[in-house]
Amino acid sequence: MASSTPSAFDPEHTKKERDDEEENSPAADDEDTGAQVAPIVKLEEVAVTTGEEDEDAIIDLKSKLYRFDKDSNQWKERGTGTVKLLKHKDTGKVRLVFRQSRTLKICANHLVIAGTKVQEHPGNDKSCIWHATDFADEELKDELFCIRFASVENCKTFMENVQEVAESQSKEESKDASETAKLLDKLNVEEDKTEGSAKEASGDASVNDKKEKAETEKKVAEPASSA
Repeated sequence: MASSTPSAFDPEHTKKERDDEEENSPAADDEDTGAQVAPIVKLEEVAVTTGEEDEDAIIDLKSKLYRFDKDSNQWKERGTGTVKLLKHKDTGKVRLVFRQSRTLKICANHLVIAGTKVQEHPGNDKSCIWHATDFADEELKDELFCIRFASVENCKTFMENVQEVAESQSKEESKDASETAKLLDKLNVEEDKTEGSAKEASGDASVNDKKEKAETEKKVAEPASSA
């Protein structure tokens, strides 16, 4: 009685298994030959500048930024990224910069001045708002910003640091104003001395002129009397 099960030596069965093995085996191109292929184009390393090289970061926090659109009367998202307070190494000025995470596009860029005031958002303790004259779009604009953080702690850290910078800038401005006033007083004193010296010189010249005139008149009168 013939068996219905294919024999182990069945040529058709063996051919099918061989085809399956070839089909499931990795392609020859995927095999690691150990050969090293040199790149066709050699790219040189290029130094990337951010404009922050002369500044030190006071804070660097992840956040989401919004700006108030007056035309539509609503908040519009500017991006998700990081907000930094950067202090210039030479001038001591501090600016606020917000960059998007992926594109690094600048969405906020303005100085923190004496009048900068940050207030907690009334509806969210993780957010705060402030006004600023911003230069992110390469032209000065009066903007109302809102920034939201992942935690209340980060929001407080941001607000406290901005407040400290604003107060320090106020002291610097007062110091500059005082020094300017002293300089003006000094200039006024020097001008008064110069005017006084000029008057004295003018008075001396007037006296000398009178003496010379009297002597001249005397010399003219003497010959007439002797005649």
